[in-house]
Amino acid sequence: MPNSLDQVIRPEILDLLPYHVPSSFGMVKLDAMENPYSLPKTLRDEIAQLAATISLNRYPDTNADLLKSSLRGAMEIPAGMDIMLGNGSDEIIQIVALALARPGAVLMSVEPAFAMFRMIATFTKMEYIGIPLKANFSIDLDAMLTAIDKYQPAVIFIAYPNNPTGNLFDAEAISRIIESAPGVVVVDEAYHAFADTSFMSRLTQHPNLLLMRTLSKLGLAGLRLGLLVGRPEWLTQLEKLRLPYNVGVMTQVVVRKVLQHSDILRQQTDAIKAERVVMSECLEALDGVEVFPTAANFILLRVNEANQVFLELKKRNILIKNLDGSHPLLRNCLRVTVGTPDENKQFLWALQALITKLTN
Repeated sequence: MPNSLDQVIRPEILDLLPYHVPSSFGMVKLDAMENPYSLPKTLRDEIAQLAATISLNRYPDTNADLLKSSLRGAMEIPAGMDIMLGNGSDEIIQIVALALARPGAVLMSVEPAFAMFRMIATFTKMEYIGIPLKANFSIDLDAMLTAIDKYQPAVIFIAYPNNPTGNLFDAEAISRIIESAPGVVVVDEAYHAFADTSFMSRLTQHPNLLLMRTLSKLGLAGLRLGLLVGRPEWLTQLEKLRLPYNVGVMTQVVVRKVLQHSDILRQQTDAIKAERVVMSECLEALDGVEVFPTAANFILLRVNEANQVFLELKKRNILIKNLDGSHPLLRNCLRVTVGTPDENKQFLWALQALITKLTN
C-alpha cells in the first residue's frame, strides 16, 4: 500500500497554491504583459523556411554559442561577462535559488514583487523575506538595509521596473543594496525595453551583481527564453545546475533570426510606449481611477470595487489582472497590459461604462 500524499510530499508544497493562468480563449487578452503585435509576414516566412531545415531528430546545442553571440551584440553585454540561458526567467530564478539554498539561507525581495520569487524560495526550502515598499511603491531603503544586516540574505531579487507596480526604483538605492548585500543581488530587467534605463553597464562595478532578462515581453513569449548575465565565477557555478538541452533548437534558431531584425522589435516597443502614454492619460481622465507611474508595458490602477470591475470586464470578454487581495498595498488594484490601439479602446470604453454604472 503506497503512503498517502501528506506522508511523502513536503508540507510546504501541500500548502502551496498553484500559479494560476486563466483561460483567455475568445478574450481581449490584457493580463500577461505580452507584446500584442505579431512579427511581419516577411519575417514569419523566413522563420518558416528556417524551420523546414532544422534537424528535429537531433538535440540542440547545449551551450547555444551562436545564440549567445547574437544576444551579446543585441543587448550590449559588457566584455568579460558570461551568459547563462534558461527556459524563461522562471528557470533562472530556480537555478540561482537551488545553488544558494544552504540550510537556513534567505531569499529576499521587496513586496509586492514578482510572485515567483516567493514561490521558488518555497520550492528550494529557502526562507523568504519580503520587505514592504512604501505607499508610493518606492523602496524603503532604511528598512531594506536593516533587513539585510539582520537576515544576511544569500540572494536578493529586485525587479527593475518592478512587477506588478510598474515603477522604476531609485538606481542609487539599488546600488546601496548591492553594496550592502553579503551575497548575490539579481536585478530582473524583464521590462528593460520599455524603461530606457538598465543596470547592464554597472555589472563591471559590482562583483556580486547578476542581471536577468527575458525576450518574452519583446514579442517572443512563446519561445520561453531568459538569460542571466554576470561574472564568470558566478555563472560557472550556476551552469552546473542548468539541465542540458533546456533551450530547444527552435528557440535558438528563431531568436537568432529575429535578432537580425532588431529594428522590428524596436518599432513595436516604441508603439507600445506611445500607446502607454495615451492609455495612461485616458485612464487619468476617468473619475474614481488612480493611475500609477509606469516604465513597463503595463499600467497599475486603483478603482473602487476592483473585484466587481474585474468580473464585469471579464463578462465583456476583456481579461486583465486582478491584484486586489494579493498584498495590502494593492488594495482595489488592477493591472492592465498595453495592447493594440483597438484593444486598449475596447478596455477603456468598457471600464468607463462600468465606472458610470457603479457610481450611478
